[in-house]
Amino acid sequence: MALKITASIAGDACVLHCDGRITLGEGAVSLRDATRDALRDGAKLLVLELGGVDYIDSSGIGELVSVYTVARNSGANLVLVDVTKRVKDLLQITKLYTVFSVFDSVEAALASASEAKP
Repeated sequence: MALKITASIAGDACVLHCDGRITLGEGAVSLRDATRDALRDGAKLLVLELGGVDYIDSSGIGELVSVYTVARNSGANLVLVDVTKRVKDLLQITKLYTVFSVFDSVEAALASASEAKP
């Protein structure tokens, strides 16, 4: 199943609801385009809701790292929420679980971001 991304705005955060697979080709390109559009529109927090993502291949992992880097270089943060067990296992195997901030829900991610503001 191709990756479908639906964006919603919550203050200066952009929540990207992802459903499908993040794989070489269309999935990785869709993720890249959606996150760069959000950053271009001024998002300071990108929330990737991955509850509907059942598979990520090595290109998808590479794209997640690339999106994280682009966000940080743009002065924004990227967090992952609602990560499935399969994706969580993949993040732990690749040691990326220590790189990404992972939350159980969008609400928890947004609350954490608002607490971090001065």
